[in-house]
Amino acid sequence: MISNKNNKSKILRICLSNSLIFIGVLITGTAFGSKDPGANSTAGKPKIVNIVNFIRLLEPRDPKITEDVLYQTVVKQVALMKKYHLGGTFLLQYDALMDKRYQTLLAGLPKGSFEIGAWWEIPQPLVENAGLKWRGRYPWDWRANIGFSTGYTQQERIKLIDVYMKDFKKIFGYYPKSVGSWFIDAYSLNYMYQKYHIVASCNCKDQYGTDGYTLWGGYWNQAYYPSKINSYMPAQNAVNQIPVPIFRMLGSDPIRQYGDAPGKQRQGVITLEPVYPHAGGDSTWVAWFFKEFVNGASTNFAYTQAGQENSFTWDAMEKGLTLQFPLIEKLRDEKKVRVETLEASGRWFKEHFKVTPPTSVTINNDLPGSNDKTVWFDSRYYRANLLWENENLRFRDIHLFNEKFRSKYETQVATSNECSFFTLPVVDGYLWSTPDEPAGLRFKAIVNGKETILEGGDPIITDGTAGKLLISWALKGDNGTLKIEFTEKQIQISVAGNKHLDWFLDLTSNAQITLPFTSATGNHLNARFEGMAYSVNATRGTFSTPGNHVQFRLKPTQNQIVLNL
Repeated sequence: MISNKNNKSKILRICLSNSLIFIGVLITGTAFGSKDPGANSTAGKPKIVNIVNFIRLLEPRDPKITEDVLYQTVVKQVALMKKYHLGGTFLLQYDALMDKRYQTLLAGLPKGSFEIGAWWEIPQPLVENAGLKWRGRYPWDWRANIGFSTGYTQQERIKLIDVYMKDFKKIFGYYPKSVGSWFIDAYSLNYMYQKYHIVASCNCKDQYGTDGYTLWGGYWNQAYYPSKINSYMPAQNAVNQIPVPIFRMLGSDPIRQYGDAPGKQRQGVITLEPVYPHAGGDSTWVAWFFKEFVNGASTNFAYTQAGQENSFTWDAMEKGLTLQFPLIEKLRDEKKVRVETLEASGRWFKEHFKVTPPTSVTINNDLPGSNDKTVWFDSRYYRANLLWENENLRFRDIHLFNEKFRSKYETQVATSNECSFFTLPVVDGYLWSTPDEPAGLRFKAIVNGKETILEGGDPIITDGTAGKLLISWALKGDNGTLKIEFTEKQIQISVAGNKHLDWFLDLTSNAQITLPFTSATGNHLNARFEGMAYSVNATRGTFSTPGNHVQFRLKPTQNQIVLNL
């Protein structure tokens, strides 16, 4: 990621430029990520951590960051990982792959504990060795139409992949099993799978506009099988998916990352990356993040990555990594997390899931000074986010997944220095918000003739039933208990203990923002986005459009709402 020294927060992430260490946590009980899951109960729902370092040879944006500074950063990353007996994955950009120093350093790492893979950004030597003309401003240019496969035709992508794989095998004696990038188009990913049999990939966290790259509405954190025509879109069926799980990078703050800077064209970064002094570089935040990671309901498994690309240099990341690595070692030794390579996580995922599974990310207790709570639920059909704030509850986000939603980058060449990937919005608490008017689908009721926002206490969130996430929220004022059940295809909502409560949900947003809805009536909410028509069907409940800044209202039928997604 690129840093912006003029920003008041000191380091602004650019989600497409610099080498990085990720930490993905799964439970192992022994040093260097042994495959023995130990006796801990998390073996059934593992908490997976990968430490993934991606490496660039040079940094053209800052003359002080020399090739030697970047190399020494990786040397110190390796030393720190060995100190705490933590294995991991190193992903090499082509220019670093061809450098003798990195070849010698990485080839000497213990096999099985460490993995060497590919970082899929496109520098000048790779382009020229593939017989193509370099169009960049520097030997490595991070723009979407230069430094990424989206900037090349399908036939050019094949040439680039073949050259990289040939040289990687010549150096290390095998083809890489893991390939990562801020984004890889589906055509390239599928070609890497079919010809070179890669088993795992990783891409950037969800973000809007950061560094000029937007990935918005996707499978929140964890991992998914992508559609063959859209690498960002989870597929619904095995026949239409690329059987390579894509793991989401960087360890986003589940509460604050999503809603950062509403109404702006660029989000900030609040992640486990150690260079951010109010997140991954802060001891309180790091301890909180891993506590919630270990204890929160995750439905099938939990996953995170942390670390930093070498472009940030050792001086910027040292403090954060020395905070994080001892904690990760301790959690691993306590069999609360499993630390393994990206390849190992990919193989585990493929062994356990034939299609993308339901998962969840749960925050039961926020940082000191806040009582916010949140739940992210993902399946191959949709994602949803609930946020408890000031004793209120709202759906902050719902996006639908459709494997037929084609990305333009599969067949077209990107001509802009920015790239955007989307899914299908139903609720968007970031793009439909302003700083003074946060959008959301809010829980309301008519009480004593007045429209009232429902209030309640702390929710109870459980994942003891296979494939389900259950939420129980006791309402104030003898209004009963709100029950929410997430399953792979449905969201079910009801109120227990007060059959007479006149409750409903209202989607409110800033009136000046254009939303995708074409109609909301009866059992159907219809919409169109990026040329695709889609709908949400309520087998229980009815939609209407009451006006007064309410985009649509959803009322229960016989005290129940059931949404088919």
